[in-house]
Amino acid sequence: MTETFKPETSAQVVEAIAWASSEETPLEILGTGTKRGFGRPMGDGNRIIAHAVDLSGLTGITLYEPEELVLSAWAGTPLAEIEAAVAAKGQMLAFEPPRFARLYGGDGGTLGGMIACNLAGPRRIKAGAARDHILGIEAVTGRGDLVKSGGRVVKNVTGYDLSKLLTGSFGTLAALTQITIKVLPAAETEETILLSGATAADAVEIMSAALNSSNEVSGAAHLPAGLASVSGPVTAFRVEGFVPSVAARSEALRALVGARGNVTTLDREASQAFWASVRDVEGVGDGDAPLWRLSVTPDKSADIMEAISARVPGTALFDWGGGLIWFRVGSDGGDTGGAVIREVLAANGGGHATLVRAPEDVRRKVDVFQPQPGPLAALSARVKESFDPRHVLNPGRMYSGV
Repeated sequence: MTETFKPETSAQVVEAIAWASSEETPLEILGTGTKRGFGRPMGDGNRIIAHAVDLSGLTGITLYEPEELVLSAWAGTPLAEIEAAVAAKGQMLAFEPPRFARLYGGDGGTLGGMIACNLAGPRRIKAGAARDHILGIEAVTGRGDLVKSGGRVVKNVTGYDLSKLLTGSFGTLAALTQITIKVLPAAETEETILLSGATAADAVEIMSAALNSSNEVSGAAHLPAGLASVSGPVTAFRVEGFVPSVAARSEALRALVGARGNVTTLDREASQAFWASVRDVEGVGDGDAPLWRLSVTPDKSADIMEAISARVPGTALFDWGGGLIWFRVGSDGGDTGGAVIREVLAANGGGHATLVRAPEDVRRKVDVFQPQPGPLAALSARVKESFDPRHVLNPGRMYSGV
């Protein structure tokens, strides 16, 4: 049975990791555990993960200055608590962190888990990824050292930006204890324009045109038939901002896409619900079939999906204007289809394929994250050695031996 440490201070995290390093005992670093199924099952060689450090006891907002658009919180603070606090001041986390409860179970998630996985939702095409909103961090490395990077404003970031490095490292380099992020004013209103009936190829073309227009689209997605409230496929475009601006841009957007098919409009409440479902991968993420997250060149996404579907049946949702594809492998797909998917990506300009959901025994055998070229893999190994020379933090979570 795994013995779990639940520290309540940074000093206690230091103590736990320093002990693990001295004993060369691997640790699982987690918050509420809602993303345990994201990544490889942990284990490095024959070492068994017998201990865990649960950071959910490090909770609470430590600083929030709405007028400065800055918030600091302990890593174990629930996302729901943070979003409620900023919403009360008319602000938001602009990168729209997704909830993956339907993929892995559990409720909510924590600030530290979101940053450790570098998660962002549909607004990423306009606002950037989670790492673009990090101002500073406090963390404990695998050496048992407490380190700090950045501060409360962007200009505090000088030299090596450790905040960016640790974001998306899945706890393999350091255990995050405190995080400072920037927040942004929430939009006064929003509308979503729905275009019905477009093929995936046409949808990618139309999304590109909308995103390259002056209409400041903050969300562009294409849902296949069966995932939306209409009978056929739907292509969606979100416009946010002040009421007069949204009205004018929505009108221009309807004129731009209206020649391609039937167009309808979702008001603010319906629009928010629609994009929350896209953010949380509703529909395509349901069930327990293997689920892939493909990051590709947007204008190649339709061709990529056509080539994959010809050999691996499944269902695909396009987000980020085609730059992100969620692909659920069909029941007749045999294995996860990873070899085919990565072969198709390589033949179409490259990209990254991440196996977001699959049984544990499958994730032990398949490359969950995109395999790294030799030089990049060597660099990753050197970074790991620098931060965690005894490989005690989430060993093997991303790549074997790292």
